[in-house]
Amino acid sequence: MNFPSCEAGGNRYQAMLVQPERHCTRGSWQNGAMQDVTRIATRRSRLALWQAEHVATLLRQAHPGLTVELVPMVTEGDRILDRALAEVGGKGLFIKELEVAIFEGRADLAVHSMKDVPAELPDGMVLAAVLERADPRDAFVSGRFPDLEALPLGARIGTSSLRRQCQLRHLRPDLEVLQLRGNVDTRLRKLDEGQYDAIILAAAGLKRLGLDTRIASLVPTEASLPAVGQGVIGIECRGADARTRQLVGTLEHAPTRTCLVAERAFAARLEGSCQSPVAGFAELDSGHLRLRGLVGAPDGTEVFADVLAGPAADAAALGDRLAARLLEAGAGRLLAALRSSSGH
Repeated sequence: MNFPSCEAGGNRYQAMLVQPERHCTRGSWQNGAMQDVTRIATRRSRLALWQAEHVATLLRQAHPGLTVELVPMVTEGDRILDRALAEVGGKGLFIKELEVAIFEGRADLAVHSMKDVPAELPDGMVLAAVLERADPRDAFVSGRFPDLEALPLGARIGTSSLRRQCQLRHLRPDLEVLQLRGNVDTRLRKLDEGQYDAIILAAAGLKRLGLDTRIASLVPTEASLPAVGQGVIGIECRGADARTRQLVGTLEHAPTRTCLVAERAFAARLEGSCQSPVAGFAELDSGHLRLRGLVGAPDGTEVFADVLAGPAADAAALGDRLAARLLEAGAGRLLAALRSSSGH
């Protein structure tokens, strides 16, 4: 099982995963009989638990009588809150422990926000299903200003995302872009305490938690191109686990999968490090796919963006071609410099 080298702690996890796989008994006693149980590994954050319980509910509805249990756990990404994600290994830190639990037999599947999932899955793992995409846009959150354009010169805006930092600085170089870590509730609290004039969060997460009223406005994708997979919930399991793959396969949303294939092919071809601001967003209309991609410098001084369109059946090739165009246009040089400066 191989993790992308840009993620910190990879050696420790690889050591854990080469041990013999330990399978726990998958079942529980109910009314004197052993009941088959499907176990979902999930982070303990409120949003992660909502997403896991949402998948659990869909599975129970699709398979009457199925028992589904959550296996909450704290990931390394949840524990490290005093440094920027890019400095400690990127968003992949949020999912490693969940994948370890699956390989050790403590869980059958994991539910992820697909924007947190690296372009390449570990050996033996598959993305067994993706749900229909929710709102992919970024949300502008502020109690004082209605939108990004209304922010005064030098206003303080918070985000943990290099992608957002890059595009914010490119669009509004006058703003003071500050790091913002923690779960959704923590980030909102910091805003309410006056540490920021505004913050940028994923619209899908706020809406899923019933926090729509906190959104001052939605940032157009032309101003802030979404992350690869933003707004998509994905279900990961072992490729050899035919039972789990069959169970979750009923939840698959084919149009979302097509868009996701294009976006993830784009990200995979770029081979960006954790220090690389990358955005990719595909839209599907009547079998026609339109993919926009962006690579930039964290300070927003350089941004390479392009768009390609083609048949939905060519989703992966479309993503690969768009990445190749950006690399040739100058993104390759920029990514190499970013990898060199970060030691990856």
